[in-house]
Amino acid sequence: MSLKIVVLAKQVPDTRCVGKDAMNADGTINRAALPAIFNPEDLNALEQALRLKDTHPGSTVTILTMGPGRAAEVIREGLYRGADNGYLLTDRAFAGADTLATSYALATAIRKIGEYDIIIGGRQAIDGDTAQVGPQVAEKLGLPQVTYVEEIQEVRENYIRVKRHIDGGVETVEGPLPIVLTVNGSAAPCRPRNAKLVQKYKRALGAQEKAAITKDGAALPYAELYESRPYLNIVEWSVADVNGDTKQCGLSGSPTKVKKIENIIFQAKESKTITGSDADVENLIVELLANHTIG
Repeated sequence: MSLKIVVLAKQVPDTRCVGKDAMNADGTINRAALPAIFNPEDLNALEQALRLKDTHPGSTVTILTMGPGRAAEVIREGLYRGADNGYLLTDRAFAGADTLATSYALATAIRKIGEYDIIIGGRQAIDGDTAQVGPQVAEKLGLPQVTYVEEIQEVRENYIRVKRHIDGGVETVEGPLPIVLTVNGSAAPCRPRNAKLVQKYKRALGAQEKAAITKDGAALPYAELYESRPYLNIVEWSVADVNGDTKQCGLSGSPTKVKKIENIIFQAKESKTITGSDADVENLIVELLANHTIG
């Protein structure tokens, strides 16, 4: 049985590199100051998709992401590891989207893709930690969903069995196809890049990346390859391409309103050594709560 699998992936700022320049004055993330990476739990989801491709000959894995032109790097990373193709949702109208507007955009793109058996993504993105987008996509598409997935154990005609993490252990869940899955960070890590696939796709570019290269009149390197090898052209979709409603996209479709932002930058000025005693741990927690470091 061959499967059509869509992997939801996001390019996120690397929050491990947060410093004093990480935030803008208005409280938004200064994305230019942070390196962009493939969202870690989306890599866990990609691995589950690739394992299904390995065990179900003829299956295809499609990467779907949303962001500016540079987010095409996420699709390239997916191609390097074994994905077959990808689509980049990119439009000024998508900017500023909260989880509701993001899930709307992804759902409209999935409808345009048309055929799918499994839609899979990471549990949450490290730049938001909401874990809302996957379930919202399922609701908008009218599909069943399983969250906190750690392993896909079996897939056959109109049937899937997965292991999911719950507090205090794991449980096995069965469901029908098509289905939406969100994958936990405790699932198997994604395989490394494949050297042959890196060579095959290393010149894959989106339209915005090509425009950036040629904006000052420079020639596009290896331009002939993009005609002879169509798989090197990363497909970009706008709101109009997916028949989206601009009122439900970006800021227009985002009911979430931020009322107050506090920038907290951790800078080590002193250190403290504590023992493992209950009293020391309790005193530390009280201190952290009093300083609003936690809680």
